[in-house]
Amino acid sequence: MLTRRRFKQTRTLTERLADEAKRCREEARALSPGRRREMLLRRARQDETAMQMEAWLRSPGLRAPT
Repeated sequence: MLTRRRFKQTRTLTERLADEAKRCREEARALSPGRRREMLLRRARQDETAMQMEAWLRSPGLRAPT
């Protein structure tokens, strides 16, 4: 039977998403307008949206139903 390879993340999800968004924006800034640049900017926006959703889900205002 195959075993899953598991490892602990050393950085939080928010940190990883922020770094990815920054990297995508910097790479897009260096490119001329075109499909690749648009895809990088779209990915950066998706990462930023994911960071907002993650913060919302972890906010103390959300409580489990009792």
